[in-house]
Amino acid sequence: MADAQLDEYRQSIDNIDAALIFLLAERFKVTQAVGRYKAKAGLPPADPSREAAQVARLRALADSARLDPDFSEKFLRFVIDEVIRHHERVREDV
Repeated sequence: MADAQLDEYRQSIDNIDAALIFLLAERFKVTQAVGRYKAKAGLPPADPSREAAQVARLRALADSARLDPDFSEKFLRFVIDEVIRHHERVREDV
């Protein structure tokens, strides 16, 4: 049984999901370059003060966008942890 309205919503969701994947791919491409730079410069993989500032900034953005700030922080923390893991791996290879 076809439901045109549901199909339209789902198509929009699919488009948004695809955009998120491409945005994450671009973000990780840049953060991997940062990891290589940090490794060559002898900088630590993590920057707790930058991370805290980003979390605070994005929590405020989430609040203004009417997105649950706790959810946004959990999502950002997941991304940051993955970036740090990549940076640690790169540092081991240098």
